[in-house]
Amino acid sequence: MPEENVIIQLSIFVNNEPGRLAAIARTLKESNVNMKAFNLAESAEFGILRAIVDDPEESFEKIRQKGIIVKKTQVIGIVINDAPGSLFDAADVCGREGINIEYGYAYAGKNLSAFFIRVDEPHRAVTALKEAGIALVKGTDI
Repeated sequence: MPEENVIIQLSIFVNNEPGRLAAIARTLKESNVNMKAFNLAESAEFGILRAIVDDPEESFEKIRQKGIIVKKTQVIGIVINDAPGSLFDAADVCGREGINIEYGYAYAGKNLSAFFIRVDEPHRAVTALKEAGIALVKGTDI
């Protein structure tokens, strides 16, 4: 079932100025939000903290209630191995299927390494990747 492999990521707006990331991190700590994987991307005026968290629905509400701009985004986690070609296999499937990978970031845990990707058609991507034998992360795996 594709839904078990579509993971909710929180995208949190962070002003690009000293102390803002610390303020966001404090809010996450005070709200008991545990980030499992994250990426911080920036531009001249702002950044986006993209995070995979324990309970995305509850965490979303806690963060939003603190007045922080936060958005839910669907991503897919691709299991990657410490071997040449691991990224290629998944990227090639998406490319051949006409599925655009908008961005991605890696995660390395005790029992799992993954590449989280944002694609334009997550459910179709999950189906194509599974049909190609690519192992995917379930939200409960991290």
